[in-house]
Amino acid sequence: MLNQVEKTRQNKRLALAAAGVFGEIARANRTLSTMTTSTGSRRINWPSVITVISAAILIGAEVFGAAFAGGWALSILFGLDTFGEHVLQVVLFLCGVAVMAAFMRTAARVEPFTRKG
Repeated sequence: MLNQVEKTRQNKRLALAAAGVFGEIARANRTLSTMTTSTGSRRINWPSVITVISAAILIGAEVFGAAFAGGWALSILFGLDTFGEHVLQVVLFLCGVAVMAAFMRTAARVEPFTRKG
């Protein structure tokens, strides 16, 4: 039983040592990549641009469709007339615009549109 405990402790020490080594490797690579900067021009990263535009089209269709359908459904629920329905749809549409703007800002941060070189 004592041998099993010793083996477990030794495995944990080796795992911690290996994690420390990999941490140093990752840290060294990160420092190198931040130290080397290129003064060249920036190029458009087309795969990222196409990915973000495609996602924006899909998400926009869902958000704005939900805004109009939600305005219609809520106007029936609250017994609003046609004018009230349209006002509610405009309010929900503006909320959809805010959602899409936030999505595009975040997507541009995650998927950079340009790259160096």
